[in-house]
Amino acid sequence: MSESAPGLRIQNIACTRGYRELFTDLNLLLESGQILRVEGENGSGKTSLLRILAGLAQPESGDVLWNGLGIEHVDACYSHDLLYLGHKPGIKFELTPVENLCMFTSLFGTKSENGIEDALYQLGLYGFEDVPCSNLSAGQKRRVALAQLLMSKARLWILDEPYTSLDVAAIAFLESVFKKHVQNGGMLIITSHQPITVEGCLLKRLVLPSTVLEEVH
Repeated sequence: MSESAPGLRIQNIACTRGYRELFTDLNLLLESGQILRVEGENGSGKTSLLRILAGLAQPESGDVLWNGLGIEHVDACYSHDLLYLGHKPGIKFELTPVENLCMFTSLFGTKSENGIEDALYQLGLYGFEDVPCSNLSAGQKRRVALAQLLMSKARLWILDEPYTSLDVAAIAFLESVFKKHVQNGGMLIITSHQPITVEGCLLKRLVLPSTVLEEVH
């Protein structure tokens, strides 16, 4: 794993919730151009794992490495290379879609306001750009959050149930965004109760609580 080909390595990760062990001795490597789908029943630790990988929670034991270094030692670099979207929209409901994306771009230094308008249009939010997000439907709120993907320069996307509240057309568009991202050398970690169809990309599959990684194609 070289600096020219960023990668995420997990070494002997263990996670507990209360007195219950969710998973232990979890090892995997994700490199540029690859997708990892994390599966499992409710309560199996999918969200816990994603939060650990995003640096938002600490494992019981083990290490998360980015380009060979623990993410706690490369915090600024890792934050620049990472986009994490949780299972909740993660947007400010009192702000409009445009205002939410302006805040995102100001924090992460991505595209211009013209890019914001285009991203919202592509996600089917034309005409809702200046409507407070509190007045949007659940699916529209989700689309505002997902518009960040079109603005982001991050190499690693970690997405927790991104298909929630989306229709078939929106899911198809989102998968085209995933495909472009990984074909351009990006990486994607995703949880979803729905099948993922991203043709021509290497998909790895991890079913918790198992620690065995499977390559699908």
